[in-house]
Amino acid sequence: MAFALDQQHIKRITALFRQADSLIISAGAGMGIESGLPDFRGHQGMWQAYPALGKQRLDFTEIANPAAFKRHPRLAWGFYGHRLALYRQTVPHQGFHLLRQLAERLELPYFVFTSNVDGQFQKAGFDGLSIYECHGSIHHLQCLAACQPIIWPADELIPDIDHQHCQWLGPLPQCPSCGKLARPNILMFDDIAWLSQRQTPQLQRLNHFLNSHHQTVVIEIGAGTAVPTVRHFSERFAPRLIRINPREYQLPVRGGIALAANAEAGVHSIYQIFIE
Repeated sequence: MAFALDQQHIKRITALFRQADSLIISAGAGMGIESGLPDFRGHQGMWQAYPALGKQRLDFTEIANPAAFKRHPRLAWGFYGHRLALYRQTVPHQGFHLLRQLAERLELPYFVFTSNVDGQFQKAGFDGLSIYECHGSIHHLQCLAACQPIIWPADELIPDIDHQHCQWLGPLPQCPSCGKLARPNILMFDDIAWLSQRQTPQLQRLNHFLNSHHQTVVIEIGAGTAVPTVRHFSERFAPRLIRINPREYQLPVRGGIALAANAEAGVHSIYQIFIE
């Protein structure tokens, strides 16, 4: 996990936080890999985690799509049901806790902006009212046809999956209003029926936070370029941006600080500055 900062990085990070009045943690898929979550970047990572999809040559955009629930409901729910069960049992890595402790140590109000749908920040003890999940949450459901503007928790849903064939076993999840197929309340590709009622108040709280603070430092972790939602948000704050990414660490024109590290190691290196 070791990642050593040089003196120039230490001085620049220290200077950023000396002027900061708040902290934003922005996180993409790379945030969860060290907790044991699969990496969906490219066909190889996707098909290694879900070989049944590889046999059918289905990439992430094809299965993470409302059309997949219409064409192959048991396959689509096999994929998402497995992820739901996995996220429930996953323990957030130490980097999550160090970020929360960093905000507490520096007495900085924080907000989390994440494209991850796994609920790991909540599990790690972050305040749910200070999290914006821009792509929704796998822990909530909606009607596939959006028959009613209703979102409900997935707490009572117990996945039973044939992992070899990535197939949902037993009765498929149903909408309580119309009795037809339900789906995760996640913003998918080519998704015109996603319900955003959970996201709207999260966004309102985020905008209030941004309007209340003007020297925000952003620590961005594991945000890739394939779906650049998180990167585009983070770059609004450059050069007050610390980008942690082992491969895609290039900075925007306005600059920032790039750490070519995995999530846990990069966060740990920043935390170490303020406990010495």
